[in-house]
Amino acid sequence: MPASMPRIGPGSSIREAMETIDRGALAIALVVDEDGRLLGTVTDGDIRRALLRSARLSDPVGPITNRDFLAVGPATPRSDVLDLMRAHTLSQVPIVDSDGMLVGIHLLREIVGATVRPNWAVVMAGGRGERLRPLTDTLPKPMVAVAGRPILERIILHLVGFGVRRIFIAVHYMADVIEQHFGDGSAHGCRIQYLRETQPLGTAGALGLLPEAPELPLLVLNGDLLTQFDVGALLAAHAASNAAATVAVNQHHYTVPFGVVDTDAAGRVRSLQEKPTAGWLVNAGIYVLQPHVLGRVRPGEQATMPALLVDCVERGETVASYHLVEDWIDVGLPNELRRAKGEGW
Repeated sequence: MPASMPRIGPGSSIREAMETIDRGALAIALVVDEDGRLLGTVTDGDIRRALLRSARLSDPVGPITNRDFLAVGPATPRSDVLDLMRAHTLSQVPIVDSDGMLVGIHLLREIVGATVRPNWAVVMAGGRGERLRPLTDTLPKPMVAVAGRPILERIILHLVGFGVRRIFIAVHYMADVIEQHFGDGSAHGCRIQYLRETQPLGTAGALGLLPEAPELPLLVLNGDLLTQFDVGALLAAHAASNAAATVAVNQHHYTVPFGVVDTDAAGRVRSLQEKPTAGWLVNAGIYVLQPHVLGRVRPGEQATMPALLVDCVERGETVASYHLVEDWIDVGLPNELRRAKGEGW
């Protein structure tokens, strides 16, 4: 999102609009009122058509402003923005808040053409998803759709949007469904290879199937997550910590559905709390691992991420935590899936 947006007022001239478009190099000018509300957009094409209709460069831009524009909210996921751009052949989509105020702009070149990161990513997508049955009797859990798009596809596009271009997907249950959907990844702007488990290997076992060792820290993600976490910030935090591994954590709260009574050794009541809430940091299913850690996972043997992290700690290595500040939903639970779909928030 550019720091300086190409804004003009409805009374600006067509010449000023042209200069704004040229100066911003975004091929668009955003027409806003005095308070900053977005009124419409003007593109090179709009100006060209106006001039062909004998408009003058000194004419106000208001009459040629496209007021039937498409915009998104600040929290709209990149994958949804990309869908909108592709469906309407757009290169720019303004961002407005609930009051219609212009707060930014998405650019197609930034979403699909982000600076390439040399880090690889592994997405664990081989689980059966027993807790989501019967839905997963005919569909692998990561391919369950939320807002019209498979969860796994949202993860892939999120990684691509942050410049990750080499992605491995660990597959087992109904692997053919996943492989047929993604192919070699070219349609999603990346290179996808598959780590095929002949039997379930646990939450880390597929790491032993990597065809070669990465040279840089490896991103590892569960395949049933909906999150907009900042990939760059996570990698930067990992690098700054000099850790062997970093685990992303999220704050989870639980409200006891009863009044809680605290007593002393003699059974006398000391305090009562009505439905108290407690909080814990929970594993968010997102990790960064140094290359040497991967060598501890042997090909074809079962391994879990918790055991791998505990092993690092027991060796005296640093395992850092990274607090997610973005939305995060583990869709592996039925109630969380309903929440992700907007059912029973």
